[in-house]
Amino acid sequence: MAMRNIHYSSIAIVVLIVSTAFMVPTRVSAIGVCYGRVGNNLPPPPEVVALFKSNQIDRMRIYEPYPDVLAALAGSNISLIVGTLNQDVQRLALDVSAAQNWVKTNILPHIGNVNFRYINVGNEIIPSDMAQFILPAMCNVQSALLANNINTIKVTTSVAMTVLGASYPPSAGDFTVAAKVIISPIVHFLAANEAPLLVNIYPYFAYKDNSKDISLDYALFKATGVIVQDGNFGYQNLFDAMLDSVNAAMEKVGGASVGVVVSESGWPSGGDFGAEVNNAGTYNQNLINHVAKGTPKKPEVAIETYLFAMFNENQKGPAELEKFFGLFFPDKTPVYPLKFT
Repeated sequence: MAMRNIHYSSIAIVVLIVSTAFMVPTRVSAIGVCYGRVGNNLPPPPEVVALFKSNQIDRMRIYEPYPDVLAALAGSNISLIVGTLNQDVQRLALDVSAAQNWVKTNILPHIGNVNFRYINVGNEIIPSDMAQFILPAMCNVQSALLANNINTIKVTTSVAMTVLGASYPPSAGDFTVAAKVIISPIVHFLAANEAPLLVNIYPYFAYKDNSKDISLDYALFKATGVIVQDGNFGYQNLFDAMLDSVNAAMEKVGGASVGVVVSESGWPSGGDFGAEVNNAGTYNQNLINHVAKGTPKKPEVAIETYLFAMFNENQKGPAELEKFFGLFFPDKTPVYPLKFT
C-alpha cells in the first residue's frame, strides 16, 4: 500500500452520516494476500512461499516482478498478481520494445512454472499526470503477451477509492470528471478482454477519519442490522457499500460486464486511532468469511480479495500505521490468529 489518502470519498462520508464482482472458480475462498517487501528484516522468499502454502493461501499480489520471488513461486501453483513499477509505466506506454522486453524478462522465463493471473500496470496512478500513460502501457504489454501466444494472463490496473466523486448511496457511485476521462477507455479495454479492474478498498480509513459518524461495528462487519438502505439493497457493512459504489460507477461508463477485484484491503494493528490488534483481527477474519457471499448488488458472486499485507514492514511510512498492516511478524509468527479457509 503506497502512502496516500485511502478513504471513502468525503462526499460519501458526509451523506453516510445522514443516513459482477469478478467471478472466480467455485472454491469457497477468494482470498489472497499482498506480499510487500518494504522492510529490512523480512524472511527470504522461499520461506514466504512456504508460509503462504502452510496457511492455504493460494493467491498472492506482488508490486514488482522480483526475480527471487518469481523463482520461489516456481511449481507452487499460487495464483499471482504481478505489478509493474509506477515509474516504468510511461516508458512501457511510449516504447513498444520496452513492453516487449518487460514481458521477455519478467514473464516468459517463468511461463509454465509460475501461475500468473494478472499483470497490474500501475498502482493508484489515477488521477495524476502519469494517468494518461496507463492504457497505452496496458495495450503494449498485452500485445507483447499475445505476440508470445500468451492469452491467459489478464492485463489491468489498480485504483484507490479516491477515483470516485460520488459514492453514497452506493447506487449513485460515479467517477470524478478527471478520473472518468482516463478510466472510461480503460474499462472498455477491460470489457473487451474479459479482465477485471483492481480496486484498493480500506474501510479503516473511512472509520479513522469519521469515527464520530461511522460506527466501528459497521466498519468491522459486526452490525446486526441494515445501516444504509439503498433502494432494494440493504448494507450492513462499509466494505460492501464501498465496493458497490465502484460497481455502480463502472456501469455508468459502460463497464457493467467488468468485474472488480479488491486488490488491497486491511486494518492496521497499531500506529493510529482504531489501529488495534483486536480490530485488525476482527476485520480481516470477517472479511475472509464474507467474500464468498458477494455484495447486495451482486449477491452470491465471490469477491476476489487480497488482504494487505503479509508482514509488518518496518521501513514503510511516513505514517507510523503503515508499518502495522501485517498479518504476520517478520519472524513468521501471526500478529493475530486467522483462518484462511
